Amino acid sequence: MFMIAGISPKTKILEQAPRTCPACGLAQARLCRIDHYLNLFFIPILRVKTGRPVLVCSQCGHAGDSNASVPENAASFAQTRCRGCGRILEKEFRFCPYCGKPV
Repeated sequence: MFMIAGISPKTKILEQAPRTCPACGLAQARLCRIDHYLNLFFIPILRVKTGRPVLVCSQCGHAGDSNASVPENAASFAQTRCRGCGRILEKEFRFCPYCGKPV
């Protein structure tokens, strides 16, 4: 008899409402938790380990503490980053050189 079993991580979004990311200042961070499940034939069967809540930004990829405060200069981060791709831009740019969207 041949069985395929293992443990794999699964990300669960705890809050759908976005929060402000402490790294980039954009409202793209969501509260998530990474749980580990026992899989049988790639189907999650039993949760083995429950992770702690983490604030994960979908724009810049920053993962940090869920109750971290937003820096005072978060507004300046939003002005110097592209709203399309989130990369840092110089203030005189009118269009993003990476994705081509207007700033």
